[in-house]
Amino acid sequence: MKRWLPIILWIVVGITAQVPTFAAEPNVVLFLADDLGYGDLGCYGHPLIKTPHLDACAKQGMRLTQCYAASAVCSPSRSALLTGRTPHRNGVFTWIAEGAPLHLRASEVTLPKLLREAGYATCHVGKWHLNGKFNQPTQPQPSDHGYDWWMATQNNAAPSHENPGNFVRNGEAVGVLSGYSAPLVVDEAIAWLKDVRSASKPFFLAVWTHEPHYPIKSDPQFQAMYPDLQDEIQREHHANVTQMDFAFGRLIETLDELKLADTTLVFFTSDNGPEGDGIKTPGRGSTGGLRGRKRDLHEGGIRVPGIARWPGRIAPGSISDCPVIGSDLFSTFLSSAGIPAPADRVVDGVDILPVLEGRATSVPRTQPLFWRLHMAPNAKLAMRVGDWKLLANAELTDFELYDLRSDPQETTDMQQREPTKFIELREQLIRHNALIDAEGPGWWRELEPDGGREPRRSTSQ
Repeated sequence: MKRWLPIILWIVVGITAQVPTFAAEPNVVLFLADDLGYGDLGCYGHPLIKTPHLDACAKQGMRLTQCYAASAVCSPSRSALLTGRTPHRNGVFTWIAEGAPLHLRASEVTLPKLLREAGYATCHVGKWHLNGKFNQPTQPQPSDHGYDWWMATQNNAAPSHENPGNFVRNGEAVGVLSGYSAPLVVDEAIAWLKDVRSASKPFFLAVWTHEPHYPIKSDPQFQAMYPDLQDEIQREHHANVTQMDFAFGRLIETLDELKLADTTLVFFTSDNGPEGDGIKTPGRGSTGGLRGRKRDLHEGGIRVPGIARWPGRIAPGSISDCPVIGSDLFSTFLSSAGIPAPADRVVDGVDILPVLEGRATSVPRTQPLFWRLHMAPNAKLAMRVGDWKLLANAELTDFELYDLRSDPQETTDMQQREPTKFIELREQLIRHNALIDAEGPGWWRELEPDGGREPRRSTSQ
């Protein structure tokens, strides 16, 4: 036996050396684009827009084909990312105008707050848009929701993405910055990674770009990549997406340079579908052929890109058609860090880590996928259960029923063909909406800036 012992040890050591080791508390990066459509990336089929860095990330990890924002407009979808709760439940029922009383309440338990309590360093850079009274003591600011370090704007970069002058860093106005928004935001993220954060702590980094939300400006170097486009609006829009992709690439390169790639879960997505009509008005983003756009609960308004990378944990080149929603990232990131979700409130999101890691093709849900758009003139509700999707008007009197497996473009209303399924889902939607109404703060009954209507962008912007 003694003479075999060295051989046995050699075999055991050899096997152990081939088994990857993973951090018990991985780093997490949440990269969020603004108004990026489902079809706006090369890896999602866009024939013109150049997104080499995001395309590479999709090849290194997983591309989700049925990834949803939690709303068809910005502030509500962002609130769900941080709370795991559908927007009318957490109180951010619509987009938040500057100066509005609406805000993400301090009573909500947020992702960065829970991660910070567990020992994470936390940082937010880019758009915030979760309060109306930005950088004022009367409402919670990023630091109140768990961020150690932040550089942000209330809503859009102003006057545009070029040389913005409205960023605030840790409560202090930054002044006019030289450059373009997404690269500037990533510059801040990189500086934090290299010079500010404690290397002894895992980190949570939220990078929320303004691109391609209007009013936009794109660096001439990216516009030059589209010499055949005669439509200036289209060229600037496509260049703006490439500008965002360039910034994303710099962040990924930094993670690789700092040897953080294998211990970092990166998730890229968008807050809602594309602006405008896609043809003539500003906002030339693509829904990939899906019906509807921003401010619409049809698929084109809420289905968005979703890309996840975690070397050694997420298989390269993998694709999932499991329906997931922004609120799921709350539970998923907590799960990756070994932190339980709060048990004292309803959390709508679920842990999708088994799907990302290829251990499952679907995840059980206690709450259905649900959307409520409280914006004039097209206030609507929607719910997805399995492949069935039901839409309703605000009064719950008019409905549309679609089978997304056979009809992702939502062309054929199935109410008459599937009356039993329609009645079942209608009753479920009405009950679910009533429960959310009973729990939420009810601000939507009194606080509706401009009737809940976000201003559309004119061609002059």
